[in-house]
Amino acid sequence: MSLDWKRWTALLAMGALAACSGAEDNGESQSVREDDEAAELVRFDLDPYPSTYSPQAGETTFVTGATIFDGAGNEIENGDVLIENGRITAVGQGLEAPEGAVIVNAAGRFITPGVIDIHSHLGDYPSPQVDAHSDGNELTQPNTAEVWAEHSVWPQDPGFARALAGGVTTLHVLPGSGNLFGGRGITLRNVAARTVQDMKFPDAPYTLKMACGENPSRVYGSRGSSPATDMGNMAGYRASWIRAADYRDSWNDHWDDPENNPAPTRDLELDTLMGVLEGEILIQMHCYRADQMAQVIDMSEEFGYQVTTFHHAVEAYKIPDLLAEADICAAVWADWGGFKMEAYDTVRENLALTHTNGACAMIHSDDALGIQRLNQEVAKALSDGRRMGLEISDAEAVSWFTSNPARALGIADETGSIEAGNRADIVIWSAHPFSTYAQADHVYIDGALMYDRANDVQPVSDFDLGQIGEGDD
Repeated sequence: MSLDWKRWTALLAMGALAACSGAEDNGESQSVREDDEAAELVRFDLDPYPSTYSPQAGETTFVTGATIFDGAGNEIENGDVLIENGRITAVGQGLEAPEGAVIVNAAGRFITPGVIDIHSHLGDYPSPQVDAHSDGNELTQPNTAEVWAEHSVWPQDPGFARALAGGVTTLHVLPGSGNLFGGRGITLRNVAARTVQDMKFPDAPYTLKMACGENPSRVYGSRGSSPATDMGNMAGYRASWIRAADYRDSWNDHWDDPENNPAPTRDLELDTLMGVLEGEILIQMHCYRADQMAQVIDMSEEFGYQVTTFHHAVEAYKIPDLLAEADICAAVWADWGGFKMEAYDTVRENLALTHTNGACAMIHSDDALGIQRLNQEVAKALSDGRRMGLEISDAEAVSWFTSNPARALGIADETGSIEAGNRADIVIWSAHPFSTYAQADHVYIDGALMYDRANDVQPVSDFDLGQIGEGDD
């Protein structure tokens, strides 16, 4: 049984109303449960903080003469892109600009979709890096699936603007990795905003951050509690999934027969885990070693849920067949490794090898500085792969920071590729995006010019106001 969010919310509301009413089933209870006006009396919503994002108004824009990497594996030389009403309406060669369009001559330059970072902590660990801003790890118990990263996001983080200058149009903010279940992640539009709701990507699925390996074992083992080992990690996951399955079954019993099965007591932790079991919340899991990832895949099959992405995954190159078979992506660094034992057996060719052997792979930052140069991180990974003889085109590699993270976040039908109908999230680069010298000249989000390097068009957070004087670098 799989329920979309609106359906799930409605069923919960009707079930809670029936349970609270205490009415006998005299033919009126069904009508009460189906009455919209009555259902509104129940203050019960599984998406109580919906997106209020509204795209900035953009102009009809015609970008012409560029080399286009469309994010879907194609390269178009001397290509054109037409943007209307915030969407891409045409892409190809020899297109004509409609009357009144703003024409951008991009001859000699390069266009990609907007950069998407699937693993960021901006807003939860904002700049400046001080203890008061360390708000991404709820290290109070191994399972904190009840917390949501968005409730720690500080929209005034100057890091958002720095990322925009690196071409980042969408980012996924996660809790930290100190817990078995760290909490919900959130996908954001990289726009200046007063509230996190104003940044939330409309209708993007929620995610759940999980972590395996040394981090949870170290945090709780040092306190003399469980988990302290990989054995304890696995036992903790499984015990939580058993409770979540019972919770789901209790709700399903209630929905099927509310008169004989009272509504369970709401539990925020189990709401999230139930969302995973119902296929509505996507698992994004911190995991380094191949053997640990294989065991997590087995566990996901035991409890009937889908892991969407393994993050860091420094040994993904060892199990691309397992990842591909299970339809799991790997989000990795270009060359970070060796900084702890579970990261010891990495290779610089990890991303290229994982991709070449059939698995979905991508770059990620996990870093406030790295997010500013993800195009160059991909360039390093691509270069390492080519040096060992792997044949990977530039156009394929662009998908590592565009369409593949969009796929892993459940938003590929909206962004991540330059295709007619998609949101007009594009970057015009000064040089080939894999060049050391490439800079983002123009960054568009939903067709609105959000960053213009030459004309100093860029957002400035309230925190930065007064911190940077005129003439300062």
